[in-house]
Amino acid sequence: MVTIPRRGLLGLGAGLGLAAAGMVRAEDVQPPLPADPIPPEAPFRAPTPVRQPPPGPRRLVFRHLHTLEDLDVVYWADGYYLGEPIAQIRHLLRDFRTQEEHFIDNNLLDLLCTLRAATGTREPYRIISAFRSPETNEMLRDQSAAANPDGPQVAKKSQHMEGRAIDLRLIDVSLTGLHQTALSLKGGGVGIYPDSDFIHVDVGPVRTWQGS
Repeated sequence: MVTIPRRGLLGLGAGLGLAAAGMVRAEDVQPPLPADPIPPEAPFRAPTPVRQPPPGPRRLVFRHLHTLEDLDVVYWADGYYLGEPIAQIRHLLRDFRTQEEHFIDNNLLDLLCTLRAATGTREPYRIISAFRSPETNEMLRDQSAAANPDGPQVAKKSQHMEGRAIDLRLIDVSLTGLHQTALSLKGGGVGIYPDSDFIHVDVGPVRTWQGS
């Protein structure tokens, strides 16, 4: 039998009240980190970007290129992540092949918000890929391996599978400009795919690469 201290019960009640109001704190929605030391290569280690989101409400604007769905939401305001907009983002960024939804890391949303402000874009993010189920990731990995003699360009343990990565472009910012701006934030991994006209950003360890 597990005994919850009275202070914990009070905190739980407060958290439920916030959830009912559609407002959640970062610590209420992020998965708990393990008690053991976190190795540098751990997929859930998110660095602190050198630039934080701009002050005021945090807004994201998307167009999904596969489903043609649009979304324009304020997902954070007055110190809180807003439950309904977060749910709408999670739905938009689902695996469109399997329709499976997954937790989307708030650090990724904040990184996208910062990147949007840093580029000065007035256009939605054009989404190529966000969350991927294990089945979809394996399929894309097999396709990539068949098309690339040097090996697959899709990671076996992709950050996409954790809801911590997204592939995108902007039509009013050059691919090179978007790539360089994302690199300057040092908020995680950044890859560029010139032939396919998109960049990959994630909130894993800081690293960079080029694909096709």
